[in-house]
Amino acid sequence: MNADDVLAIYENLTGLTGQMTHAAKAGDWHEFAQLNMEARAQAAPAVAGMPALTGAKRLSKIDLLKQLMANDRAIRDVTDPWDAQVDRALHTH
Repeated sequence: MNADDVLAIYENLTGLTGQMTHAAKAGDWHEFAQLNMEARAQAAPAVAGMPALTGAKRLSKIDLLKQLMANDRAIRDVTDPWDAQVDRALHTH
């Protein structure tokens, strides 16, 4: 895996998590789940490790990570209140 492959993975994940954000905000949980499975499959190469990046490619990776984190926060803003409702419902029975 080279630097371009690493950036392609992060770019793809950023796009997928952006789509997941839109699906979550729309309440389209079927689409959200499918995108989540696709994101997991796309992220699988990272488990084996990726080469370190330097220079402009490193900065691009950092920007993509910031976008991924922003997408994650936006998704959690939608799902956390729902998770809390489910948790409360489960504990009342």
